[in-house]
Amino acid sequence: MAGLPTLLLFLLKSAVLGLAVAFLIVFFNPELLSGAAIHGAATRRAGPTSYADAVAASAPAVVSIYTERVVTEPDSRSILGRVPGYEAPLLTRIERSLGSGVIVSDDGYMLTNNHVVREAAGIRVQLADGRTADPVIVGADQDTDLAVLKIELRDLPVMPLGRSDTLAVGDVVLAIGNSFGLSQTVTQGIVSATGRGQLGVSTFENFIQTDAAINFGNSGGALVDTRGRMIGLNTAGLSRSLLPEVPEGIGFAIPVNLAAGVLRQIVDHGRVIRGWLGAGFQNLTAQRAGTLGAPGASGIEVTRIIADSPAMRAGLRVGDVLTHFDRRPVYHAQDALNHIAGTPPGESISLRGLREGEAFTLEAKVAERPATGPQPER
Repeated sequence: MAGLPTLLLFLLKSAVLGLAVAFLIVFFNPELLSGAAIHGAATRRAGPTSYADAVAASAPAVVSIYTERVVTEPDSRSILGRVPGYEAPLLTRIERSLGSGVIVSDDGYMLTNNHVVREAAGIRVQLADGRTADPVIVGADQDTDLAVLKIELRDLPVMPLGRSDTLAVGDVVLAIGNSFGLSQTVTQGIVSATGRGQLGVSTFENFIQTDAAINFGNSGGALVDTRGRMIGLNTAGLSRSLLPEVPEGIGFAIPVNLAAGVLRQIVDHGRVIRGWLGAGFQNLTAQRAGTLGAPGASGIEVTRIIADSPAMRAGLRVGDVLTHFDRRPVYHAQDALNHIAGTPPGESISLRGLREGEAFTLEAKVAERPATGPQPER
């Protein structure tokens, strides 16, 4: 035990000497310390060097869709079409197109875009493993440009579903589809924006914007995250070849939360059940507010009332300025549309606004949105 203090003193002197040497090394070579810090930060921020696992988890559930349509049109080669009083004979031809789809259940339900299969005389799907099938259309929703198909095959790959409500701008995403007929094509990009609307693509628009290439044939394919979970259904891409004034790298996908809700309603009810008032709206500008006797007001203008609609029965009039739906301020026509559509038929909405400068409140009982016929609220 007598040697213990001597041992402790030796260890203490060694530690002090080591720290002193380290201090001198760093003092005369400070780049060593900064390099270590940079390396540590880079390690924390570094992303994966490959997305192969995400593709392997999701791509097998993305199918290629081939359609045929019968098109009847005047024969442009006929000279009769150029003679006054005569019409060119009609010419019938088969138009072939392509798209993509996503298998979302092991019993064969698939999601795709309505415009991919609309008016198709024949539909054929091909799986990543080479198998083919002729699907049936379970139902379609033109208001969101979604359609549900079903195929009868065993041992189907199923797409894992993620969540679109937690997406952030800058998240890395992969678009998988039948691009230009080249099945199982994968492109990579980021989420450029969320909640995009007013594009004129469909009635209910809440798109994910991405710079992942969405080319011809990608419509109806999957937009997946880096874990291979679907967070959107690819719908449209814009390019200079179609619109010279539009920059490259703009594509849109329907959020998976919205698509999953449409899928459930079509499978359960054969259609999507939405609320409807039978009124048309437009955004209110400051100049228009003054014209309607509501200077300084913010809200939306009623532009159309369908005869014998819930809006007419409630007493709503063209030119009314609506400022609140169920006590919540409304600033955009799309907000009103979404609020009405999300209200179950049979329930009432409280409307508050201004009519020729005078405040008013109405109760409107919501009906089910018609599948066909006049449909304002766009």
